[in-house]
Amino acid sequence: MRTLVVGTGGREHALVLALSADPAVTEVHAAPGNPGIGEAATLHDVDPMDGPAVAALATSVGADLVVIGPEAPLVAGVADAVRAAGVAVFGPSRDAARLEGSKAFSKEVMAAAGVPTAGSHTCTTPDEVAAALDAFGPPYVVKDDALAAGKGVVVTTDRDEALAHAAGCGRVVVEEFLDGPEFSLFVVCDGTVGRPLLPAQDFKRIFDGGRGPNTGGMGSYAPLTWLPDGIVDAVMADVVAPTLAEMQQRGAPFVGCLYVGLALTAAGPKVIEFNCRFGDPDVQPVLALLTSPLGTLLRAAADGDLAAVPAPTFADGASVSVVMASAGYPEGSSTGDVIVGTETLAVEDDVDVIHAGTARTGAGLVTAGGRVLAVRATGSDVADARAKAYEGIASIGFPGAQWRRDIAAEPLGVVEGAASRG
Repeated sequence: MRTLVVGTGGREHALVLALSADPAVTEVHAAPGNPGIGEAATLHDVDPMDGPAVAALATSVGADLVVIGPEAPLVAGVADAVRAAGVAVFGPSRDAARLEGSKAFSKEVMAAAGVPTAGSHTCTTPDEVAAALDAFGPPYVVKDDALAAGKGVVVTTDRDEALAHAAGCGRVVVEEFLDGPEFSLFVVCDGTVGRPLLPAQDFKRIFDGGRGPNTGGMGSYAPLTWLPDGIVDAVMADVVAPTLAEMQQRGAPFVGCLYVGLALTAAGPKVIEFNCRFGDPDVQPVLALLTSPLGTLLRAAADGDLAAVPAPTFADGASVSVVMASAGYPEGSSTGDVIVGTETLAVEDDVDVIHAGTARTGAGLVTAGGRVLAVRATGSDVADARAKAYEGIASIGFPGAQWRRDIAAEPLGVVEGAASRG
């Protein structure tokens, strides 16, 4: 099977590594990729947002499966262009990707499907926002209706901050605060059938203790030993199955990864958000533990034939990813800073360097984005994997590097999502 992975970041690097480990996958291509991805795949300088160009590349390399990583190309309809060229695609259509592209649409689908989620109001004026904030009370949750690269959400006890965030967006969704630890469940879907992967937890805030502004994610781990038995089955029955049925009924069957962001409340799991792709960095430890073939699974989903393949299997133990970000992130990012030390980890079997925002210049490997790289480790349990990941972090350096020191540090990982953060 020849595969083509579309995207440039850490998620795509983790997908390329997992696909490369599938015996059925004979070639891995990436467009446009990054320096880390280039060590495991053939890179092609094609714009991920250009549907016809991606489709033409898939045809020219003889791809049997295209995996579209980021949300923006999916929301823009790149998967439709590739399907129209007759190539199997793991990734939802433009219509189905509205589950992430519009928070208001997502809430509408959840309501129609009877999915347990936070109460919400969709607002287009300052007066509507103010009334919604007062209706729910603090902590205030305000979400940009459109894509915002994982940084369009403010959770705060400061009403003025909530109003200011809303004023900087167009349409917003104001929600009630869900009190409980947060976790992510990735479900591989073929339109009617869903196969869950391991639940994971990511750490969104820039600073230790869950403080500071939201980021695209500063680290993650799996499995979640604190998650009660039966939760995944409950989410599949109460959230995923009715959502897939509702999307099918709307003529937009969901084929791809349904990312269910949840809070474990006193009343049970409730949906915080849907995304239409694998999360980054949440999926990195999940893929590190995957023992069944990823390419076979994703191809079955793309073909509408998930029922014919076994459920995914995972290794015992745990995995932890810790993100190193550039100076100024998340408000901005410093680029062109020389990165040293990544080569020292190449010999470690249980430690990977996942590239996200890197480039190669005459100066060597340099920073080229906000989240620069992640060190991902596997171990016998969370504590062992965590220790190895931080040992790896200590081997790498670049000017202004910043990272959290508390990723997967129990019990913080359990309660961070429940904290009222200003």
